[in-house]
Amino acid sequence: MKKYYCLLFSFVFLFSCNDKKPVSETPISKKIVTVTLPKPFDKKLIEGTYETKAEENDSDDCQFSLQINKTKSGYSYFLKTKTRQLKGIATFKIQKYGEKYLILEGIKWDEYEGDISHEEENDSVSDSETSSKELEIPVGIEASYVKDTLTIQNYGNSMNSYTKLSECGRKYIRLIKTQK
Repeated sequence: MKKYYCLLFSFVFLFSCNDKKPVSETPISKKIVTVTLPKPFDKKLIEGTYETKAEENDSDDCQFSLQINKTKSGYSYFLKTKTRQLKGIATFKIQKYGEKYLILEGIKWDEYEGDISHEEENDSVSDSETSSKELEIPVGIEASYVKDTLTIQNYGNSMNSYTKLSECGRKYIRLIKTQK
């Protein structure tokens, strides 16, 4: 019985103790709060010519050239691959955590099967219903921008199958700014 009283006393003692710290008398308005915001996208730095570099065991298929130019209404691009030449409008965006992207508007992806991670759920749908729901192929290619390098994720995985630029077999196409 004495054990129970000791145990009860210990619990009461532990829960009655408070780690109250004295409140600072410094008014809140005098405290300095530092907030880090993403740096603005200095679009002038992105202007120029970008090219892929040869990689080990790589064919000539991935020789890309991308030129970004300032126009009266914004920015334009000219993308040259081994098999095609594309031009259009280039736009920019900054993600929530400051990641910077250049979007090459108007380029239709070469292949797109969509998100197939929920395929089992859709197996119960008849074939006629699925054929009427053909996937729309996305248009526009995003390239992440860090310093002097643009990186395009060229294809997905087994759960989200797509290919943006089929003339290159690289997972990531890195275009590095040339110094001219």
